[in-house]
Amino acid sequence: MTQLPLVIEAAELARHLDDPSLLVLDLSKAETYRLGHIPHAIHVDPARLLCGQPPVPNKLPSAEQLSALFSELSLTPEHQVVVYDDQMGPQAGRLIWTLHCVGHQRCSFLNGQLQAWKSAGLPLESGENTPVPSHFDATINPGYLADVGYILDHLDSPDVKVWDARGLDEYRGEKVVNARKGGHIPGAIWFEWTDTMMGSGDTRLRPADALLAELRDRGLTPEQEIITHCQTHRRSGLTYVVARHLGFQRVRCYDGSWFEWGNRDDTPVET
Repeated sequence: MTQLPLVIEAAELARHLDDPSLLVLDLSKAETYRLGHIPHAIHVDPARLLCGQPPVPNKLPSAEQLSALFSELSLTPEHQVVVYDDQMGPQAGRLIWTLHCVGHQRCSFLNGQLQAWKSAGLPLESGENTPVPSHFDATINPGYLADVGYILDHLDSPDVKVWDARGLDEYRGEKVVNARKGGHIPGAIWFEWTDTMMGSGDTRLRPADALLAELRDRGLTPEQEIITHCQTHRRSGLTYVVARHLGFQRVRCYDGSWFEWGNRDDTPVET
């Protein structure tokens, strides 16, 4: 199979379903998966995409954790991975970012997620698919991550911009979630993750030219390095995919996100 695009439409995925090099990963709720999933899809618990360790349990898992996960899922370098969820794309987006972190670029994000597949009238299967384990040795590329130190070092850099994917009330500091302080990283640009989609009833991404024009108007351009985050780096999993889909080449994710930034004494905040 030739490499599929980063964002793939349901009809295109359907044409490749019987290709043995295809690995479809479903990050939906367990019950949703059991009742009906894309044929051959393997279920992944989204909690496996988090390190699960204090003080910031939402950070990227260790290389050892990721080696275990991807070995269980039968991943090999030859696989073309397609991911989707039932939550408008944040879990699927986080998995794309995680795959990129360990050097697996042959991966695609189903545009519109499970709902788009259903809306297209494409077949579902029930029950569970059990993968045959592989041996995947994960090595994490730090170029896909930003930590507190990196952000602080680049706060005044015109070439590095922070994309805050949270709600406007969180960005302004009017709503504080699991943090001691509210607001946003100084200079961060707000563009809510749901604004990348067609609408509440259609979770496919908006046309690329329209998204790119709006991001440029906000001050986010492909020529810059972008650091995207939200509260726990779930919603910003989607904005990572959007940025890469639009041609942004230098995109990092702040996996600590506001859960970390908003609970530290040494992190500046704007409201």
